[in-house]
Amino acid sequence: MAELKTKRTDEDVWEYIERNTGPGKKREDSLTILRFMEEVSGYEPRLWGTSIIGFGQYHYKSERSRQEGDWPLVGFSPRKAAFSFYVYSGGEDQKPLLERLGKYKMGKACIYVKKWEDIHPDVLAEMIRSTIKKLKERYGEQGE
Repeated sequence: MAELKTKRTDEDVWEYIERNTGPGKKREDSLTILRFMEEVSGYEPRLWGTSIIGFGQYHYKSERSRQEGDWPLVGFSPRKAAFSFYVYSGGEDQKPLLERLGKYKMGKACIYVKKWEDIHPDVLAEMIRSTIKKLKERYGEQGE
């Protein structure tokens, strides 16, 4: 079984944003999102792998394979083309939230947003809380 490449690091999240977003709107939005997600999730930001800023963590075991590992409860990545949000757990209760979220594209495991103003923060906050609740119910309470 292959080992997960994306693991939590000790790299400073603020320095990561400084280095990887450049001056301007992308950095401003990244810092806004960082503070927002920290406040809503209740967890400190941690860098996972080379580009995911995660909040909290859980340990999972796949039901379909022997893969298992640690992953952030929620997170985001300030990628060049768009922000990737890891806040969707696929539950039926989240479908109405997606309808109200704003302008985004859906990937397999994340939601892509071009700029912070394209979405409704109150809806994103509901998605964050919903995802954290679902993951804690499924995998239990886990420390950072």
